[in-house]
Amino acid sequence: MEAAKPGRLAGKTALITGAASGIGRATAKLFRAEGAKVAATDRNEAGLADLEPDVDLVLPQDVTDEERWRQVVDAAVAAFGRLDILVNSAGIGTKGTIETETLADWRRVNAVNVEGTFLGCREAVRVMKEAGGGSIVNLSSVAGIIGDAQTIAYCASKGAVRLLTKSAALHCGRSGYKIRVNSVHPSFADTAMVQSLIASAKNPERTREGLARAAPLGRLGRAEEVAAAILYLASDESAFTTGTELIVDGGLTAQ
Repeated sequence: MEAAKPGRLAGKTALITGAASGIGRATAKLFRAEGAKVAATDRNEAGLADLEPDVDLVLPQDVTDEERWRQVVDAAVAAFGRLDILVNSAGIGTKGTIETETLADWRRVNAVNVEGTFLGCREAVRVMKEAGGGSIVNLSSVAGIIGDAQTIAYCASKGAVRLLTKSAALHCGRSGYKIRVNSVHPSFADTAMVQSLIASAKNPERTREGLARAAPLGRLGRAEEVAAAILYLASDESAFTTGTELIVDGGLTAQ
């Protein structure tokens, strides 16, 4: 009988934000299955409690809180001895055009999606460079590559994450830190955020069908499919990949 192959993340440690649901949750479960020790964070404490049996450590976190970021990263290092992987998955979105979006919603979306990602990258670099390297994966979106008239704040935030990632990747590479920084760009995946968008529409069923038809593959994506892309960037298989954007969109942006 053949011995079981080690997981693709065997011996590695990971911190994943936004892990209580959707892509973050799927990523946390996949990483654990692939041999990593996983710390999961979210401001949704009920969702974290439900996830707790599937990870090694759960930590409540508001990613817009600068002080809490340092506490969370230090807690992961204290628990695991080091931090090899950070996945910035926490994110929110609002519906609003250039005429209807409020300044309050604009600031809220950008605080979570952009500032939260910036703070996470900064804190991860702080500990990873001392440990000899690591991998940071930031969740952007196809909305960070192509525009959408109805979600201006979300588009702006995800575009910022795309170039924040490239800037951090260049800095870490040129500094010799052996820290890789990449972004993943999903289209419409069947997650709580997309379900909420569908539910708020005047005709939810028509909206769901429209979102599915937007991709040439003719369906919504699955959180697990995005998690698989994140796994590749987190693993040593992507050792020569940094500053790139991995698109998981069923062909949407190929049109």
